[in-house]
Amino acid sequence: MNKSLWQITPSIFNTLGLNTENSLGLAKSDGAREILYLIDGLGLLALEKYRNFAPNLSAMNSSHQMQTAFPATTATSISSIGLGSLPGEHGMLGYTVRIPYSDNRLLNALKWDARVDARTWQPTPTLFERAMQAGINVSNISAARYEGSGFTEAVLRGATFRGANNFDAMRYELQNALKDAPAFVYLYSNEVDVAGHQDGVGSDSWITALSAIDNFVGQLISDLPAGTRLWVTADHGMVNSEQPVILNHFSDEVALLGGEPRARHIYLHQHAINGASARWKDALGDLAQVISKQEAVDTNLFGKVNSSHTLDRMGDLILIANSDVTLIEPARAVQESAMVGHHGALSDEERLIPFLSHLN
Repeated sequence: MNKSLWQITPSIFNTLGLNTENSLGLAKSDGAREILYLIDGLGLLALEKYRNFAPNLSAMNSSHQMQTAFPATTATSISSIGLGSLPGEHGMLGYTVRIPYSDNRLLNALKWDARVDARTWQPTPTLFERAMQAGINVSNISAARYEGSGFTEAVLRGATFRGANNFDAMRYELQNALKDAPAFVYLYSNEVDVAGHQDGVGSDSWITALSAIDNFVGQLISDLPAGTRLWVTADHGMVNSEQPVILNHFSDEVALLGGEPRARHIYLHQHAINGASARWKDALGDLAQVISKQEAVDTNLFGKVNSSHTLDRMGDLILIANSDVTLIEPARAVQESAMVGHHGALSDEERLIPFLSHLN
């Protein structure tokens, strides 16, 4: 049975002595230095298919069969990393969701909205906060533009932020982050994801990005102090889409379209909710799964929903694209149709992710 992304950080922090569940059964961190490198967009199946371009990653130990929660998207998955929980609990339900009790506004989790207080939106202490309070030195090494962002404050707050805009800077910051044990370092790169969206998985630019990441991993392994453990995972994989479908169905019923092209939140006017699931199923047929909010809760689509805040953010309907279909928002048709690679849905290409390790 596959393990889930949300289990990774609690398990690693447990090996450093934090009171969290080690549901992955990871060995104690004898060197008390742990690194988690998240490569945005690198699905397991893509890594296996193009393993010849990633010899360092391919040589690492594969610890567990791992998958993301739904939706398989950056905002949701990184929230699960930062909080050690499923989206039904942490409330980050996708790329964009409606802000409850607003003037029908969407919150883009990665770009944020200055009118939304990050700590109010996501009040649960992060694992980084808990670890720092317990005496573990936690660092977040990511591009400098993420420092202090709404998303960082919501789900990754508490760590010492070390801005690094290229691989050399990341190596330098990593040396500083590992000086004092016990230490946990979160590393993040998005080059593979950017190339996948723009040109598709397997494209020349995607392979170039993968090769650069793999070379960096080789450098990391050479640099690491003895006893340091490196873990590598991803937030989602990706599919190349050739079936765009413009979502102009029942436009008089729709108040707002959220989510992204592979996983949509449909927010309906109150008068249209009754019978909506059946209407949308008839209209979309085999193009997408149509799930009502109540069905999503009953089947734990997002994991167990334990707060009204999460429920209020969820679409009245959830649309999950099948095959290589993308569900395009009419107002963003040019931008969304221009992307080759997409993610968010339930395919193995999108949900299966690597979980690799190396101990120096």
